[in-house]
Amino acid sequence: MSRTALLLMDLQLRNLAHAPDGYLPHAVRALEAARAAGVPVIHVALQLREGHTDAHPRNKTFGALPSGLFTPGDPEAAIHPDVAPADGEIVVHKNRVSAFAGNDLRQLLAVQDLTHLVLAGIATGGIVLSTALQAADLDHRVTVLSDACADPDPELHETLLRSVLARRGEVTTVDAWARSLGA
Repeated sequence: MSRTALLLMDLQLRNLAHAPDGYLPHAVRALEAARAAGVPVIHVALQLREGHTDAHPRNKTFGALPSGLFTPGDPEAAIHPDVAPADGEIVVHKNRVSAFAGNDLRQLLAVQDLTHLVLAGIATGGIVLSTALQAADLDHRVTVLSDACADPDPELHETLLRSVLARRGEVTTVDAWARSLGA
């Protein structure tokens, strides 16, 4: 039987500053539904080393970031307080686009026998896409919460949900997922 976990990904202050109006309440609702139903929540956040010694200059995404961003000392790299981890919830730091990059997420999922990953995060064309594809390749069942994901490019967001992510798993809304949990 599948064991489910909600992955809240890159919901950091710096990223949410660029989220569409009305985005955050959907992520909050997903978090509340998971907690109410006893679904484990894993918070995933980008964190680079001081001086970005783990970001190669050839990496188009991370090599171009100004030094100091998304480091332990960056206050804007904090997870937004409305979706902050509760006591006992796991926080995983990554150093690339996918939630699986540079950390022990695979091990944490295996130890807890978590095989169904429900994804929410910013950006759909970044962490959501990369994580969904890798999770599917690792034989996880994947559900993407369409309204708890966002991208700076709304057209890309819709295309990915409809044409790419729906082929790798299920795409649903937060309310539909919450109803399925009885929350």
